[in-house]
Parts: sequence; structure tokens; C-alpha cells
Amino acid sequence: MTLELIQGLLLAFVIVVIVMPPYLRLLRHFGFAKQIREEGPQSHMVKWGTPTMGGLLLIVVVIALFAALRPIQGGIIAPIATLGLVGLLGAFDDYLNARTGEGIGVKQKLLWQSVVAFAAAFQIQSTYNITAIWVPYVGDVAVDPIFYVPFAAFAIIAASNGVNLTDGLDGLAGGTLAFAFVSFLIIALLNQPAQTNIALLCALIIGALLGFLWFNVHPAQVFMGDSGSLSMGATLAVIALISGHILLLPLIGLIFVIEALSDIIQIGYFKLSHGKRVFRMAPLHHHFELGGWDEEKIALRFWIVGILAGLLGVTLFLSSIHALA
Repeated sequence: MTLELIQGLLLAFVIVVIVMPPYLRLLRHFGFAKQIREEGPQSHMVKWGTPTMGGLLLIVVVIALFAALRPIQGGIIAPIATLGLVGLLGAFDDYLNARTGEGIGVKQKLLWQSVVAFAAAFQIQSTYNITAIWVPYVGDVAVDPIFYVPFAAFAIIAASNGVNLTDGLDGLAGGTLAFAFVSFLIIALLNQPAQTNIALLCALIIGALLGFLWFNVHPAQVFMGDSGSLSMGATLAVIALISGHILLLPLIGLIFVIEALSDIIQIGYFKLSHGKRVFRMAPLHHHFELGGWDEEKIALRFWIVGILAGLLGVTLFLSSIHALA
């Protein structure tokens, strides 16, 4: 199994690296270029015209490779479908942004995310007959399916938007996502019984993300776009749910939680204080950027936090398993 995971990861990486250059030429030909918000950091204006929708290629590569290696059935349907369906939503948003400078409205985007999230949550609950949630050092805590489905749907929507908010600097979202998927790959392998399909999907996503980072590190030649950030975040949550360790996601995905909270705090305080701000700009990476940090420094330091958070999540998983054994 380990050999298959390594081969899958390397294959996904190689395919993305080989296919990305012609894919970038295709994006440029059809005008799928990033439109920079005027209210954003002025240093980002040099990014205007950089191809976006890079995440769509990652989705196609991951799904095609998985289908070639394993049958798509049973418990793997939910993450594959989430990756594809939320990816289509994000691609449409990227298309509108490239054409008009404005993407899908917040309410419309949230509605589509909710539909996919509830469908995925229901499929997970019915496939695995989930009646409990695993709590570290406590074990399984019973939960009624009536409450589990909306809880799971909320987790999917929150993770999707958390990653989307993180995707604001070269290499930032891609790197932190890769570390998070590594953590859940380890958890899937160490689960009893081992979830080999989930582990393989994680390996393919990690390989594709590493191939994407080859072109996305500063200065970026391509952006992930909503097609990548929304779908990868949602898929990460679905994998966490299927692994049975969704409560580890806020720790393993700590960067996404912090980024989302900084945005919520900024907006809430701005409204309550009638125009005052907590941060120079939200999400949090822009706060540091306006404070004089280089993009590379922010991305690397956030990567370090992401790696440590992932290690802590896996450590918590292992120590809890041993304590309850």
C-alpha cells in the first residue's frame, strides 16, 4: 500500500508539472486572468493578468488518476463528488471574475456550497451509518443523525471558505493544504481498519498540490482560484468526516481557522465600532503584509505553523488511541 501511495503522489506531481505549461497557455488564450481588487494591498497590482483557475487542472488530474487506479464506489464517492462539484462552482466563479471582475454573489455561492455539503454529509452518514463522533481522550460520543448531518455540512462549508480566505498570497494555500492532507493521510492509514482509499486520494491531492506549487510559489505563474481553494477545503473536511476525526480538523487546519476568524473579527468589529479595525487588513496574511513582511516570509512562516499544527493533530490522534486502548 505504501508503494502505491508514493507512486500515486509522484505520478500526480509529474502530470501536473508536465501539463501545467500548456494549460497556462490555454488560460491566457481565453483570458482567464486574475482581476486584483482595488481595495487590496497595492503591491498585488503586479499580479494583474496572472492566469487563474489552476485548481481546475488539479481536480481533473486527481479524479482521473483515482479512477484509473481504483473503482469510485462506496465511501470514496463523497470526497470525489465534493471535489468535482465544488470545483465546478469555483471554476464558474473564476470565469465570472476573469470576465467581469466580480464573481458569484456571496448568497448564491453559499447556497450552492450548502447543497453540496448537505448531500455529502447525508451520503457519509448513510454510507458509514455514523451514530457517534470521536472525541480525543473520550472516545465515541453518541450523536443523532438528525444533528450529525447539519454539523457535518457546516464543517464542509466552513473548511471550504477558510481555505478560500487563505488563498491570498503566492504559495500560501497550496502549501498549508498539502500539510493538512499529509496529516489525514497518516490518520487514514493508522485507523483501524486502515482507510486505504482515503489515503490514496490524499496522496494524489498532495502530489497535485506539490506540482501546482512548482508554478505558484512567489512570483506565481498561476493562481489556484476558487476552483481549487473552495473544492480542496470542502474535500479536506469530507475526508476528516470519513476518517471519523472531524474534531481534529480545527487543529490540523489551524491556519484556515485563524484566517477565517481574523476576517470575521475584522468585519464584526468594523460594524460595531462604526469604522474601526482590529487588523491593518483581513484576512490575517494581509495584516502582516501591510506590516512590512515579504510574501515569501509570510507563506513560509504560515507553512511552519501548518506543519506544527498537523504534527500536533496526528500526535493527539495517536496519544488518544493509546490512552483509550
